[in-house]
Amino acid sequence: MKVGFIGLGAMGRGMAQQLLEAEHDVTVWNRSPEAAEALAEQGAKIAKKPADAARCEVLVSMLADDQAAHQVLVESKAIEAMKKGSVHVNMATVSVAFARGMAALHERLGVGYVAAPVLGRPDVAASGKLNIIAAGEPSQIERVRPVLDAMGQAVWPLGASPERANVAKIAANFMLASAIESMAEASTLTRAYGIEASDFLDIVTNTLFASPAYQGYGKMIAEARFEPAGFTMRLGHKDVGLALSAGDEQNVALPLGSAVRDRLLDALANGDGEKDWSGLAEVAARQAHLDKR
Repeated sequence: MKVGFIGLGAMGRGMAQQLLEAEHDVTVWNRSPEAAEALAEQGAKIAKKPADAARCEVLVSMLADDQAAHQVLVESKAIEAMKKGSVHVNMATVSVAFARGMAALHERLGVGYVAAPVLGRPDVAASGKLNIIAAGEPSQIERVRPVLDAMGQAVWPLGASPERANVAKIAANFMLASAIESMAEASTLTRAYGIEASDFLDIVTNTLFASPAYQGYGKMIAEARFEPAGFTMRLGHKDVGLALSAGDEQNVALPLGSAVRDRLLDALANGDGEKDWSGLAEVAARQAHLDKR
């Protein structure tokens, strides 16, 4: 298929590469040209502006947040440049309000819209093993299925309303943030009693919490390996904020979310916004003054 790909950040690079390996005809655009040039060496075409990448059968976008998506896709008129009947697959984690607005815009323009945020870190994206949460008209999801299958190991459909996929992704990231915070607090407690974080986390992630999320982030906490980031504190703060906003809209209290957001805000205030969000362990240790004991 002829695919346009906009947004070649830590996740997007690997995803676009998977499309090339699946022999799709890929045109890429990125704010900084280096990532696009690297993919050009593998066969991708480079668009001069977002609208040029949008003139394909399928447009895939992977941008950081609402603001970036609005600037790159709406203000640039990239969506307006899409051909009638083509489909835009928005894989970013965006707010419920933005998701609804994008769906309405595409409907007015006669362009298909599928929300398809992903579960997985950059290494997972680079190996084509993402889990993709998809929502939109079933016929449109099936139309872009070859593109989704090239980037992920499974597609999880959630109905015709695109914002459902975004809510599910926001909720999943909220759960991840909560899991990281619980390991950060618990390992800080054990450290205060002379038990190394690595020893404690080795126990719990191989017994009570033997799952990829706990094991992966537990290892990072145990090794104090917070750079380079797979998912930054800044993005984590944004996503927990999206969860709280979604809860407000439906009168769903998320008291744990408020606590985790404050921890992430502490990290930002201390200049750690670009560290991996497993660095919440540093926040917990700092607030417990472990370095002074």
